[in-house]
Amino acid sequence: MTRPIPPPELPNWLSRRLPFMRSMVQVGDHHVHVMEQGTGRPVLLLHGNPTWGYLWRKVAAELSDEPLRLIMPDLVGLGFSSHPSASFHTLENHSAVVAGLVEAMDLRDVVLVVQDWGGPIGLHAFRRCPERLAGLVVLNTLLSEPREGFRPTAFHRFSQLPVVSTLVFRGLGFPQVGLQAAQGDVASIGAVDSLAYWYPLRNVARNAAPLALARMVPDSLEHATVPALREVREFVSSLNLPAAIVWGDRDPVLGRAFSWLEKLVRPFSVTRTSAGHFLQEEVPVDIAEAIREVVAACS
Repeated sequence: MTRPIPPPELPNWLSRRLPFMRSMVQVGDHHVHVMEQGTGRPVLLLHGNPTWGYLWRKVAAELSDEPLRLIMPDLVGLGFSSHPSASFHTLENHSAVVAGLVEAMDLRDVVLVVQDWGGPIGLHAFRRCPERLAGLVVLNTLLSEPREGFRPTAFHRFSQLPVVSTLVFRGLGFPQVGLQAAQGDVASIGAVDSLAYWYPLRNVARNAAPLALARMVPDSLEHATVPALREVREFVSSLNLPAAIVWGDRDPVLGRAFSWLEKLVRPFSVTRTSAGHFLQEEVPVDIAEAIREVVAACS
């Protein structure tokens, strides 16, 4: 029997901001860093690139009195989970790890809350175990393959450039050193928060994921991620469960995707805000309320 490994120690300035139970869950060859709060219906909160479970702390604070078990894992390659090489990073591999985590923790009747890459990864994971999914809250993300004639964002076009993108992402710690640029309110991510997002990726040996995840975004309809994204769309289209959307309209990466996503998800509740891409930092109250609404609809 494999002996469980403890979560890494955090510096005091960081641990003070994370009043959660922390553990490392083994999934195959990887260890997933998980933070938890409370007991009750499981709510699985999945972040994206280049953040980690820290992104959910304000939402968790708003839900601290609710009968909910909030589960905030770090995607493999980010936060304090295992940091494999760049070749690991495919939608299918991430999906397999999240599905394995759900099984390892025996999560049932889950309300899934997703943002950025957490969206396609999380939905592709539950495609493997749909009976465990009870409700869905969608923040700024994409849940389908690109449509004909799409144009990648400047950020994603840059990530595909040879050499220079490697130097900027791996050498300069981009984009985690400048997350404020994606916000509706640049002051929503303060100096300590910036340090918290940079800290797990602070050396080149551990920061392969941001560039690899950026390159996972299709730049053409022939991109390797497209088939799995098509599977995500087909799965989401088949769902008949309570769903809500909270959207940041000032997101320079995904803000324009709202109309297409709304048609796909068919939510009973929509909250549009002036937040940016990392809207958990700007509108945690709105997100918490959407979670409450979906949980109530699942009961």
